[in-house]
Amino acid sequence: MLSVNTKNIIKTTIPVLEQHGVAITKTFYSNMLSENPDFLNTFNQVNQKKGRQPTALAMTVLAAAKNVDNLSVLLPTVKQIGHKHRALQIKPEQYDIVGHYLLLAIKEVLGTAATPEIINAWTETYKVIADIFISVENELYKEAAWPGWQPFVVSEKINVADQIVEFVVKPTSECGVDLSKLNIVPGQYLTVKTHPTTHDNKHDALRHYSICSASTENGLKFAVKYEHGVEQDGLVSEYLHKCIKTGDTIGISAPAGDFELSKELISQDKIPLVLISAGVGTTPLVAMLECQLQQNPKRPILWIQSSKNEQSQAFKTHVENLLSKFEGSVDSKFIHTDSMPRIDGDLLEKTIPSNSDVYICGSVEFMSILIVTLKNLGHQNQMVHYEPFGPKMSL
Repeated sequence: MLSVNTKNIIKTTIPVLEQHGVAITKTFYSNMLSENPDFLNTFNQVNQKKGRQPTALAMTVLAAAKNVDNLSVLLPTVKQIGHKHRALQIKPEQYDIVGHYLLLAIKEVLGTAATPEIINAWTETYKVIADIFISVENELYKEAAWPGWQPFVVSEKINVADQIVEFVVKPTSECGVDLSKLNIVPGQYLTVKTHPTTHDNKHDALRHYSICSASTENGLKFAVKYEHGVEQDGLVSEYLHKCIKTGDTIGISAPAGDFELSKELISQDKIPLVLISAGVGTTPLVAMLECQLQQNPKRPILWIQSSKNEQSQAFKTHVENLLSKFEGSVDSKFIHTDSMPRIDGDLLEKTIPSNSDVYICGSVEFMSILIVTLKNLGHQNQMVHYEPFGPKMSL
């Protein structure tokens, strides 16, 4: 339990964190990773270089300072991050290392402004926050469908759009995972462990990929977009697309994530379901569409899918088959940005009922614009759910 004095000191650091938070977290990651290279086997180096991870951590630390009187407010965020930590196999003992380098970074960036009182207050507060994370993650480890990284064999690679491949994987006989007993929640993701040898890479590279379907009859399915970068292509996406063949084995941790349909709304028909995606962001939403149609096709459903053109429209054939099978159940709009206006406020205002339960997935830029637009149109925060492909707190 934090003392009143400690909480008051933490509150005084809010302006400093607002101004220097990202500088602190960039320093933190630089120092920790240079002195603990094993962490490079866990952290996404692309998110580091682009500043997404330092920004996300800075926002998390700032949120903790602003809510220090009632840290339970942060539990939804802690659980979201905890899912990723469990998927990446983060262990409790690693929190001590993180705390050590975070406090050093505060001292380094703030200099003499980081008084002993401030450092002591943040030492106490970090311990409390770390314990909350560890407690949440311990429960997530208990709930996991299987422990650690298990070997799965790639049984199929299917092109579902230009530069997007669906991977179908099945557990090897030695890993002991029984697909028939898995309860996949649409919206969850798998985490894939790879070790690409391209781009002078010397470390494991872990990536989260959304599950394409809750059905496990033919294996687990996830989709990967081949990321073409300005400086270089995506390390893992290039490796999976070009180097991994059918019959190869990859390590996968148990499904994770809290991006899922509101269970209490699936069976009713008063509150519409709205699914909005861009690019490969269609992946988790097509699993949600499947689920809703199978359980209750009478619910009003609006499907809005944005892509550059028809060739890059992810899961085009599968979505068309679903719409045909459940004809009349789904109002659909397909936006091809090469030849049509992008999704904007006018489209959303005209097509989305104000009482809708809305799910969005796409790039951080796409998400940011839509979240603000929907808020301005009067949609309640608790009815707008989103899953960006990147650290969520960086939005």
